[in-house]
Amino acid sequence: MKSRVFIIAVLTVGMAALFGSPVLALHDDGVAHCNACHTMHNSQNGVALNGSDVDINGDPINGLPVGQGYPDLLLFPNKTDVCLRCHDGEGSYHVWSADPTVPGGEGRNKGAGDFVFLEEDNINDAHAGASNPVLGHAAGHSVISGIKGTVADPVLALSPGGAYPGADLACSSCHDPHGTDAFRLTYRDGQSTTSDSGHVINWTATMTGTAINVFGGIESDSNHNAYNSDYSAWCGECHGDFHAASANLVHPAGEIMDSDQVAVYNAYRGTTDCVNNPPSGGAPCGSGTSVDAFTYVVPFVDPDIVSTSSAQGPDATNSRVACVSCHRAHATSAMDAGRWDFNVTGMVEDGHESSSFEIPMPVPYDDVFQRSMCNKCHSRDEYDALLDFTP
Repeated sequence: MKSRVFIIAVLTVGMAALFGSPVLALHDDGVAHCNACHTMHNSQNGVALNGSDVDINGDPINGLPVGQGYPDLLLFPNKTDVCLRCHDGEGSYHVWSADPTVPGGEGRNKGAGDFVFLEEDNINDAHAGASNPVLGHAAGHSVISGIKGTVADPVLALSPGGAYPGADLACSSCHDPHGTDAFRLTYRDGQSTTSDSGHVINWTATMTGTAINVFGGIESDSNHNAYNSDYSAWCGECHGDFHAASANLVHPAGEIMDSDQVAVYNAYRGTTDCVNNPPSGGAPCGSGTSVDAFTYVVPFVDPDIVSTSSAQGPDATNSRVACVSCHRAHATSAMDAGRWDFNVTGMVEDGHESSSFEIPMPVPYDDVFQRSMCNKCHSRDEYDALLDFTP
């Protein structure tokens, strides 16, 4: 009977890869069926479950004698590898594409981004970036995976602005595999977690929002996550020094946007539109209005906007700039998990120096004249020349 139960579980996971809903139910706001991730006896049908674990090169990764189980009775020796059992691959709920130069939906422009960029040999698109390569560990959160061959970030031993050990970083550092009612199963207010080396986080924030359907296609301005609350406070659990008061000359993540920022965001429709519609009567440049100002490339947090198709721009009452306004949570082909490359002048230059993936820009921000998307909130190109940045 035990073997039948396990076989059914495996078949359920396999069917879910094809049809979707069973895997979503695995974590839905509560504890999943346990044998998707754990085994009590490290054996099935007389075969040790740790006997065939190999990395991307086919080499053994477990380092344990056959018959000896893994910590916490997991099916793999590494927490991220347990997650990749179902979440490896492209599209839908998968977060690790096969090729960083041709990523799937998550890598192109969706949700948290794609961990495949950790495998890149260069993501530096600054001038002379080809001769000064930056390895993929700088593409975002350097989760450690034996299957994928990724290791702890060689530069950042601790989370920037905080103290989380890079050597402990795994999917379960941020997501509760047993399920929560928070956005994307992230830890929530009241929970406490301890990393492998003993770093404790007593969570004091809960991310809320309406998530894009993972089977709903590529993210767009009419198909995007609706972020409602606590995204900066939540990230601050590991990156707290970045969330000091803006008087310390730190970017004001988590603060309500002032009326000037709101006006700039709502009016801005790209470099070309800005230059062709310069400031008038104290108003910012651009022809846009608040009713259709939203772009998923530079999102904001607002408790009043719950629709994943909303195009409504921010207001100065509830809308906040947040970490997710500029970064994705996993990784991108830009440094620091940037939603766009912060190190290039023209967006079309992205991917050229490094020969890495070019992050797509939506209309009307995708033409050859478009400057940094920082201008969506901080318009500085109203009197610039319309330069063709095509490499």
